[in-house]
Amino acid sequence: MEEQIIEQAAGTVGPNEARAVAWRDLREWLALIEAHGLLKRIDKPVDADEELAAIAYLTTRRENAPALLFETITDDRSDTRILANMLGSSKERYALAVGLNPALSTAEMISATRDIMQRRIKPVSVAKEDARVNEIVLHGDEVDLTQFPAPKFWPGDGGRYIGTGDITLTRNPDTGRINVGCYRQMLHGPRRVGLYCSPGKHGLIDREAWWTRGKPCEVVAAYGIDPVLFMLAAQVFGIKESELDVAGGLMGHGVELTEAEYVSLPIPANAELVIEGLLHPGDSEEEGPLGEFTGYYGRERAPQPVIEVKAVHHRRSPILTAALMAKYPSCEIGAYYAIMRSARILDNLDRIGVSGIVGAYAHPAAASGWGMVVVSMQQQYPGHAAQVLALTAQCPAAAYYTKWIIAVDEDVDPTDFNDVLWALSTRCHPAEDLDILRNTWSTGLDPSQYPPERRPYGSKVLINACKPHKHIKQFPQATLLRQSTYERAVARWSELGLDGPPPKVTAFHEER
Repeated sequence: MEEQIIEQAAGTVGPNEARAVAWRDLREWLALIEAHGLLKRIDKPVDADEELAAIAYLTTRRENAPALLFETITDDRSDTRILANMLGSSKERYALAVGLNPALSTAEMISATRDIMQRRIKPVSVAKEDARVNEIVLHGDEVDLTQFPAPKFWPGDGGRYIGTGDITLTRNPDTGRINVGCYRQMLHGPRRVGLYCSPGKHGLIDREAWWTRGKPCEVVAAYGIDPVLFMLAAQVFGIKESELDVAGGLMGHGVELTEAEYVSLPIPANAELVIEGLLHPGDSEEEGPLGEFTGYYGRERAPQPVIEVKAVHHRRSPILTAALMAKYPSCEIGAYYAIMRSARILDNLDRIGVSGIVGAYAHPAAASGWGMVVVSMQQQYPGHAAQVLALTAQCPAAAYYTKWIIAVDEDVDPTDFNDVLWALSTRCHPAEDLDILRNTWSTGLDPSQYPPERRPYGSKVLINACKPHKHIKQFPQATLLRQSTYERAVARWSELGLDGPPPKVTAFHEER
């Protein structure tokens, strides 16, 4: 068995070296975004039973709403605070989490993300006595998770969910790889937490592998977590690759881990609240539904495995990270996910060896970046657009759930949906330019299929919104600015008293 290596000192791999981020834990990151005016503290009492979610939902109906720190929870005696909309639709908070310039455009952030996601830094070990999460440690019968204010988000939710903005650690018994996933967790009792994993997710694969061996599956879950670990927990990586190494690369220093009390897995040393426990074969309880990222209740109530909690670690006055699942822009899966998924898709296409790729974007309004991917390309040969569509649809980063894959020419900005609609309306001939893939990898949370048993399988539409390659020389010329005229107008922008920075233009008129 290959064991997960935890090094005492961090080291980078590859040429993309950068300074470490200016924070070590969630509290330091909150101080950073507050200094940028991106955090709203709510000190009045708020009920965790639906009211908190209602306030978060209404506040986030506009893009770029602030992160919300609820500092006083009605009837709570644990002095717990709840953070909602940690990232949401704010690309600026994403940038501050990974050390990028918040002023970058979405396309620029995707490009920069590709660079920093290539780095790998192993986790570092922290002594138990130095781990911030160990301010309070509870064992066995001391554990009572019901003392913490686990929210009920939507009226039809099947219970209180302590785990939404969480990370869950499991280990693969064959390779020793530690997986970091984000799986919903419903509170059943003082020491019992339901764990739902979608089909195909690595946490479920790990669990089944342990159970096949007749052994319980060890689990560590953190409910107050920093934004980088939370973001990476929802990304798709190879079965042998640990998100912990990627997180270290994004932050510029190794993730700090410390020893657990009961399980062999490590625990995040700087988290706010961590549990460790076991998943036993056959031990399940009714779970769900939960209002999900699709904007609908996801997964009918059904038995799901339960974590037998053995120990709890938490900081004083812990901060629970609660992720509201809703339709965009109120969903916690928002701008950051669109940027990171787009970067991963471009990396996948690059590794496959597809030429002519200019950009890609997983639009957050399409089921929080899961539902649609637009790829811009420079057509180089007959069938090129069809090849790009098919490979994008099934590459690891885009295969899960994505229903709409659209190819556009290089003069179309994939991050600008107005531009994409223009291409769809003027370059796509539906009778010839649409193809369908069937029996693809989907999710049980997709409400469009009935009966529900069919939902792990889906379908995808491939839309060629590029100029028809066989007639590309005869295709009408788009109305574009001359580059010299554009540069002259930009130079006079301030003189003319025009507001804001001039728009960036990359495609210009060419003489035929």
